[in-house]
Amino acid sequence: MIVWLRSALFLLWFLLITTILSLLFLPVLALPRGATVWLARLWARATFFGLKAFTGIDWEIRGRPPESAVLVASKHMSMWDTLALYLTLNQPAIVLKRELLRIPFYGWFLAKAAAVPIDRSAGASALRKMSEAARAVLAQGRPILIFPEGTRKKPGAAPDYKPGVAGLYSQLGVDCVPVTLNSGVYWTGFLKRPGIIVLEFLEPIPPGMKRDAFMTLLESRIETATAALLP
Repeated sequence: MIVWLRSALFLLWFLLITTILSLLFLPVLALPRGATVWLARLWARATFFGLKAFTGIDWEIRGRPPESAVLVASKHMSMWDTLALYLTLNQPAIVLKRELLRIPFYGWFLAKAAAVPIDRSAGASALRKMSEAARAVLAQGRPILIFPEGTRKKPGAAPDYKPGVAGLYSQLGVDCVPVTLNSGVYWTGFLKRPGIIVLEFLEPIPPGMKRDAFMTLLESRIETATAALLP
């Protein structure tokens, strides 16, 4: 009952700050991208403030976050992951479904601040367009963030890595930094259980590996580290 109540209070906080910031800062969309990045980080910090205050969820970082233009491939368990990685990395561009950009307010700010959209209905041309957008981001010294399974996974669920991450890795020619986390233990949909979420940056994978070997190594590295974080 207490967990449910605290989760409800956090949801009210989240909806309140999201609504207020979206309306107050709508004119920011007309300014350079840096202004939208500042707003997005403010929103993420405010969300995490409420998360800790109302639900007792805190977080810690292990390993060394990359400071250069690299490909970051992360495990994905909850909405928390996107917010934490956006705060931890240097203005990352996130590979995401194009449909998300059509969501009023949220999609508009996302498109301006941090999106490398992919149109899954476009077939082979989708990877080409995604790679072109990613190269433009890397040229700015910013990292690319991708969730290689394409969707959120419950803790302990069987992995399902998609080939898109291998396509980007092959075409971009930069290090790939695997990331693991255990957010799904504490952030389970509506319910938020108190504890410390771990976000861990693993040993980078250098460019130049064959696609199959890269996929095998990436999955093994992330899934082994993830299993070590789960209860």
